[in-house]
Amino acid sequence: MPFLCGTVKAQHKLKDQDCLACHADATLTKDVNGKPVSLFVDEGKLKHSIHGSLLACVDCHTDVKSLVHEAPPKKITCAQCHADAQTAYAHSTHALTAKSGKTAAASCEDCHAGPHEILAVDDTKSPVNHTNIPITCGRCHGQKFLMESNGQSAQPFLSYQESVHGRAIEKGSLKAAVCTDCHGAHEIIPANDSKSPIYKFNVPGTCGKCHAEVQQKFVASIHGQGIARGNGLAPVCTDCHGIHSILSHKNPNSPVAEKNVSRDTCAPCHEGVRLSNEFGLPANRVSSYLDSYHGLATQGGSIVAANCSSCHGVHDILPSNDPHSSVNRANLDATCGKCHKGVTQKFTLTRVHTQDGIQRHDIASIAVRWVQLIYVPLIILVIGLMALHNLIIWRRKLADRRAAHRVNVVRMSRNQRWQHLILLTSFIILVITGFALKYPDSWFAQMLGLSESLRSIVHRVAGVVLIAVGIYHVFYIAAARGGRKLLRDLAPMPRDAFDAVHTMLYYIGMRKDKPKFARFNYAEKAEYWALVWGTGLMGVTGVMLWAKVSVGNLFARWWIDVATAVHFYEAILATLAILVWHFYQVFFDPDVYPMNSAWWDGKMPIDHYRHEHELDTETTAHPIEDNPTDEPPQNPGCPRGHD
Repeated sequence: MPFLCGTVKAQHKLKDQDCLACHADATLTKDVNGKPVSLFVDEGKLKHSIHGSLLACVDCHTDVKSLVHEAPPKKITCAQCHADAQTAYAHSTHALTAKSGKTAAASCEDCHAGPHEILAVDDTKSPVNHTNIPITCGRCHGQKFLMESNGQSAQPFLSYQESVHGRAIEKGSLKAAVCTDCHGAHEIIPANDSKSPIYKFNVPGTCGKCHAEVQQKFVASIHGQGIARGNGLAPVCTDCHGIHSILSHKNPNSPVAEKNVSRDTCAPCHEGVRLSNEFGLPANRVSSYLDSYHGLATQGGSIVAANCSSCHGVHDILPSNDPHSSVNRANLDATCGKCHKGVTQKFTLTRVHTQDGIQRHDIASIAVRWVQLIYVPLIILVIGLMALHNLIIWRRKLADRRAAHRVNVVRMSRNQRWQHLILLTSFIILVITGFALKYPDSWFAQMLGLSESLRSIVHRVAGVVLIAVGIYHVFYIAAARGGRKLLRDLAPMPRDAFDAVHTMLYYIGMRKDKPKFARFNYAEKAEYWALVWGTGLMGVTGVMLWAKVSVGNLFARWWIDVATAVHFYEAILATLAILVWHFYQVFFDPDVYPMNSAWWDGKMPIDHYRHEHELDTETTAHPIEDNPTDEPPQNPGCPRGHD
């Protein structure tokens, strides 16, 4: 059955009014069965479109010859008028994606809002007007799932919105770059295509369309010369500024911000050995800068200390042997003088990259090496003798203090002292080797001088020892008489909370009576049970990380991430607790200076014990002096702050 849009066959070229007689009324665009047969056309929008005043309906729908359509009109093509644009589009990513049929891709109508509502590019309402381009492209490229279905990401569009270009467009700028300025309009092709405007070697020219002055400086620079020679290792604009996420150099998050330019922008190329191996350029340029006064000041938060660009320039970087270079010997007075007013040539002879790994033979380098050769052994010798001197005096003072107290209480048995010593040793090893993994550049990591594999073995052996002594302690407090009494005496009591408050009130002068404690005070009990909890938690998470494959296969993968976080933060908590809490009890408390040696020989002066544990001395008898068995039947305790 023919598609009826009229009953009289036209004998002349159809006019728009003939077509709109049906297509301007949505109720008439149906066949005799009531099914839609054509598109509704908004006559007002068609009239104001770019085509409305230039073309008739049949100029595009060339197969429509009469009001009675014998067959549905064919889909129109823009190529008959826009051949160049159609040819360019045919080579684009959009056309190739659409041809593959894997996913939807933008067509002419998708971008130009057609076919009957196409507006001129200079019309502010046109979707392809300069200010509307980001919104038009974002309709597809801002959709996460649509882009992922095509193996791409929506992040570039989101990053552009936050960039200096996107922000400028949002504020109404008519000059800021939009998608088509960099990618092209119709012939959008991938960055790995040498014809693409975003192909690495074409990027300077693309950015130069807006930043012509900067482009001229860059082309003349050492980086621009490298790009001109086809050197893919030379950086272009996007390597330093970013691609879609370009930010102002005043933005602290920008890679070219003053505090970031050295470490984040220049370092990827100039710190490694790749350039050194390929082009003979010195390596370690950034680390040697960071070791200098300028670098140290920058890392300390200075906003005026010189960075890489302060001396070498920004876009016009040239090698030092180029007479136009800012770091050429003849120009250093002016370069350094920007910050150091009144500098002379003698001042500029000092090198910035002082530790660049190159063995130099000038007088300054030779003098510095001799200073190092003299001072390093001198420091080791002098500080070593100082430490030995103090150790001898400290040991004698401790012995004299112990000798002055003829009567001692056996505070800690031999068994408990061995448990404590093994626990102490394994804990220290775990702390050093564990944090060496987290902070490989730290001084203690470098001091170890261990390879990663050896460090890992030492850490795990210490972990096994810690778990073993923990398990032994459980059996000890369950089976040994001294262990059971230890557990009873360490059991938390409601009185402990009142004792804590009483102690604080006494030491800040709000109570006159000193609190009295039994064998263990509230602080020692809290430390003991914190140790029990921490040892168990570190043991469990440590085993999980050791057997991460098995654990990851048995449970969800996020269990490993949680175990890693718990292991790290519990290690920090335990380490600081030992330094701040336990070491005070053993070393820094004025009552025990220079050290509470109960952890070593198990003894505590009876007068000190009575002062600290008055309630216990009132109710129990304590073995004194040296006990042959070292296993006191009534007081098999631990030293102050025992772990």
